[in-house]
Amino acid sequence: MRCTVDYRLMTIDFFCKITPKLAFIQLGFQVCVMENGSKLYYGIKEVAEMFGINASKLRYYEKEFTTLQPKKNRSGDRIYTQADIDHLTEILDLIDRQKYTLPGAREFLKARQERRQENARYINKLQKIKSFLVQMRDGLDKPED
Repeated sequence: MRCTVDYRLMTIDFFCKITPKLAFIQLGFQVCVMENGSKLYYGIKEVAEMFGINASKLRYYEKEFTTLQPKKNRSGDRIYTQADIDHLTEILDLIDRQKYTLPGAREFLKARQERRQENARYINKLQKIKSFLVQMRDGLDKPED
């Protein structure tokens, strides 16, 4: 399947397989992986070419955003997973399309992470309440001896 990614008014054409999990459905563009769907890691040059930016800019964003930490292989080369690429897409969107400053983008991502943690706590509490109510309901249904 041929895929076109429009990013910052640049069009990058390459063969790809569209991933089912898209981080940015609401943005109107899709994150793609290379033709070989079994590829788990991408080099820094491949990722830079995907986004049409320099590898030095990727390294700079790693320093600026502590949440973007690609693994390194034995020779010390950065290797990006699809999750890293999705996160980088979000960072680039915040900075380039939505015109956030670097500190503003960091704060946005931090606040979003805090909201997610708070939501997880609420979900956990609600699940406990639900299990308690189910136990109560089951206790009411049982005939007493």
